[in-house]
Amino acid sequence: MEVFDSIGLDIGYVLLGSLGVTLIVVIMCIVLLCKVHSLKKKYKGFMSGSTMESMEDEITKRFKEISNLQVSAKEVKDQISNIEDTLKVVYQKVGIVKYDAFSEMGGKLSFVLALLTEDNDGFLLNSMHSSREGCYTYIKEIIKGESFVILSEEEKLALKQAIESRNLQA
Repeated sequence: MEVFDSIGLDIGYVLLGSLGVTLIVVIMCIVLLCKVHSLKKKYKGFMSGSTMESMEDEITKRFKEISNLQVSAKEVKDQISNIEDTLKVVYQKVGIVKYDAFSEMGGKLSFVLALLTEDNDGFLLNSMHSSREGCYTYIKEIIKGESFVILSEEEKLALKQAIESRNLQA
């Protein structure tokens, strides 16, 4: 008591202050207990119906599913790679020109069809229609966009259309 008197404090104020701090600490403890109770309730809800062994089995099952998905993804990637390789040799560029092979004929019944791969390899199919004598069909090989045989104007135009045609992979 003499210590408080020498400082100039009344013992009643000190007791009231201590009581206030104690009350705040008690309220904080109650709030914390409520939060712990809430966490326990959530934890029990999470774990209800599941033993640790079943949780472990579930996790193992999910890892196996992930492994299976990785295998499937690799298979799909390989299939796409095979498709891309196949597309390189598939005729994917087309050019066609219709024309009158003989001036006395009308209706543009003759045509040149150019079919090329991605590397501009393929062929020209020229079908010349003549009503009296039938139809004459010729094929010319194309390598790297060029023919080693002389081409008619219609064949050159069909080849140019095919080379400039939009690639399906683009």
